Amino acid sequence: MTDHDDPLLLDHEVDGIRELDNKLPRWWVWLFYGSIIFSAFYLGYYHVLGKGDLMLAEYEKEMLVGNRIKDASMAKFESGIDSLQPATDEFVVNRGQQLYAQLCAPCHRADAGGLVGPNLTDDYWIHGAQFADNLRTIWNGVPAKGMVSWKGVLKPDEIQAVASYIYTLRGSNPANPKPPENQGTAQPAENLYE
Repeated sequence: MTDHDDPLLLDHEVDGIRELDNKLPRWWVWLFYGSIIFSAFYLGYYHVLGKGDLMLAEYEKEMLVGNRIKDASMAKFESGIDSLQPATDEFVVNRGQQLYAQLCAPCHRADAGGLVGPNLTDDYWIHGAQFADNLRTIWNGVPAKGMVSWKGVLKPDEIQAVASYIYTLRGSNPANPKPPENQGTAQPAENLYE
């Protein structure tokens, strides 16, 4: 029996290669037919009848749920600011240091001596000297002075970490700090080091 007589080989040849007439496995054929049937039902259910939500609608629903969770978390943080204390956990303070170096140092300098923003190491704080005041300043920002609000960027625990790190810098006396801003509304930071 020659190759030309083999029933599995088709009768055409290209570049010396003859095509093999090999039947597909039955499980593959049924899977293929099943995918066609599934796609017909899918198309009818989602696109023709409009019974199910398409990807954009699913995304919008999930965003609403996520925004409700986020808003509740932000409201809880805002309502509890007055009771928060600086973190003493080394991991939290180190995370605050990393965030400070990345986000705050461009305006306040790496040593917090003040550049465009005020000196954060002296005893005079323009927007309040207590830890809760610092949290509010970071959270809400001071747009009139160029301080951006970080509540849309940082999570509440990250804001507490940054404020806790800044709290450790008070009284650190960096080289060539910005002069104290003790005119007008600045409040001395009393009893901060107890």
